[in-house]
Amino acid sequence: MRVFDLATTPLRELNSALHTLAPGTNDTNFEVVNPRGSHSVAVGIDQPVVVEVHGSVGYYCAGMNDGGTVTVHGSAGPGVAENMMSGTVVIEGDASQYAGATGRGGLLVIKGNAASRCGISMKGIDIVVQGNIGHMSAFMGQSGHLVVLGNAGEALGDSIYEAKLFVRGEVKSLGADCIEKEMKPKHLKLLADLLEKAGIADARPEEFKRYGSARKLYNFNIDNAEAY
Repeated sequence: MRVFDLATTPLRELNSALHTLAPGTNDTNFEVVNPRGSHSVAVGIDQPVVVEVHGSVGYYCAGMNDGGTVTVHGSAGPGVAENMMSGTVVIEGDASQYAGATGRGGLLVIKGNAASRCGISMKGIDIVVQGNIGHMSAFMGQSGHLVVLGNAGEALGDSIYEAKLFVRGEVKSLGADCIEKEMKPKHLKLLADLLEKAGIADARPEEFKRYGSARKLYNFNIDNAEAY
């Protein structure tokens, strides 16, 4: 395992090492110590590497991840796993604003709480938050899944398209065009699979409610003008 101490090694060297791996190499395990809130840690990964970050990170950790497995043993600043394509990102602590924003694939697990706009404009990513999420989460969520074991803040799913939202706790309010929907057997199975992928064994799918688009804002209608 290659160890990068960001107290003495420039962050650029870590990210460069992640981006320049020789084809077929077995040297794919990385350990990062003393991140000290550094921004853009482990961004742009495009190979199945494993990165363990011991400490909290700043903005955009694991952004654009495509196939890597990144675990942060701490909390993360805004934009963690932003525009992720595939792979897995796990935050052991809390995550700040717009976690998983515009994500197109992969799995983001936040073991603490997530702040506002979690999953904004999500486009296929799966996000599992074991704590609470803030306001305007899944705003304009196009596809993918957001699973919340705690509570959700105001305007959940505002202007949502076809992302599927599952919340076990209370929802302060729903955003424009977001409604509660029936939890069918296929959704229970889907949720059970997501919980298993996230390593969560103490929650049952039957405890959650499902939310999604009412599909009234896809096309402009003067009768719905106040909702736009």
